[in-house]
Amino acid sequence: MANPAHDLLESLFRTAVAAAHPAQCLPPHLPDFPARGRLIALAAGKAAGSMTEVAERFYTLKMAEHRIAADRLLGVAVTRHGYGRPTRRIELVEAGHPVPDAAGLAGAERALALAEAAGPDDVVLVLLSGGASANWIAPAAGLTLAEKQAVTRALLKSGAHIGEINCVRKHLSRIKGGRLAQRAQPASVVTLAISDVPGDDPAVIGSGPTVPDPTTLADARAIVAKYRLDLPEPATRALTEPGNESPKPGAPAFAASRYTILARPADALRAAQTRAEAAGYECIVLGDRLQGEAREVAAEHAKLAREMCAERRRVAILSGGELTVTLRGHGRGGPNQEYALALAIHLDGAKGVSGFAGDTDGTDGGTGRADDPAGAFVDDTTIARAKNRGLDPAAFLTENDSTGFFNGIGDLFRPGPTFTNVTDFRAIVVDSPPA
Repeated sequence: MANPAHDLLESLFRTAVAAAHPAQCLPPHLPDFPARGRLIALAAGKAAGSMTEVAERFYTLKMAEHRIAADRLLGVAVTRHGYGRPTRRIELVEAGHPVPDAAGLAGAERALALAEAAGPDDVVLVLLSGGASANWIAPAAGLTLAEKQAVTRALLKSGAHIGEINCVRKHLSRIKGGRLAQRAQPASVVTLAISDVPGDDPAVIGSGPTVPDPTTLADARAIVAKYRLDLPEPATRALTEPGNESPKPGAPAFAASRYTILARPADALRAAQTRAEAAGYECIVLGDRLQGEAREVAAEHAKLAREMCAERRRVAILSGGELTVTLRGHGRGGPNQEYALALAIHLDGAKGVSGFAGDTDGTDGGTGRADDPAGAFVDDTTIARAKNRGLDPAAFLTENDSTGFFNGIGDLFRPGPTFTNVTDFRAIVVDSPPA
């Protein structure tokens, strides 16, 4: 049965995603082909396939127009499994996310080799998006892939926010934290990025492979202590090695480097706001930088929605940012699904209130498959339908099993890969009943 509220919520999500797709935001920012050297494209992240596809099409036309030799365009892109796009000149590798795998290791080594081979007449074009931290996996000396995988799993379970996670990862890597720019000297480095992090900090997006790193080994050790992370002994030892300190502002590696953010979470929210207003809703935009435990943020948003309902207002409440889940149970589901489940519990069937939360990359937590759910819908019938099927919402939340809950009532959202990533998108629409 059609659900107009769900249809509206999905349209807001898809409007937000479209505003950040590389086909829309990348072409105006692509640099000119170098006068004499090569253009070496190095891409990583969930949008790496689509960014590479758009860039390759752009440069192929330029090469035909100006009779530029085919061997002057090369590179490698590493993206999440299932997020590949067709390319002809630039190699494309599909790799693990959120836990890195051997394919990502091979792709990162290829990227480092191409960067090291770049000369002063070359331009190294880095196409960066969220997910690059997992896709570009180049363990620091003395670390194995298995040990880096264990570090990633520990960080993901800890409840640490993305800046903290990336701080640790940068100090256990040969490509993150400005090190790719170091490898590319003396070539010019142009980074074009799609931001998926609160605050759009280049040092956090994809773990900042081409920008100075303001964090330190001491910061990384403090995060490990804060969350009582049980890391493999070689990783703990690596965080005390001075040679694993990342390059800082003022380092020569960044003198010939340029960085541009193409799309931000705020751009996606702005597009969704325009769509909601056109549908006749007053908009309350809570910002694109929300952080915190998904279930706690959901409780706050449910309270606001109930207040809007009590005031008989017709409102769309929009927010972005990256929430976290501290795993205590053994279920499945990322922060968007957990937010949606907690939202439904706190709304408790409030009439005329519907909500949605979804990751703009098309998957939320899950098993690493491209068809994992991106999020879920809730409405004023969610709790009643669940109880009619013998499902206890609170028990599912305790078990961190939001996927199981929404699968049980048919309200998971599975859009498949969107080929971009501007963090999470949440919307609550209040269609207050008449007085």
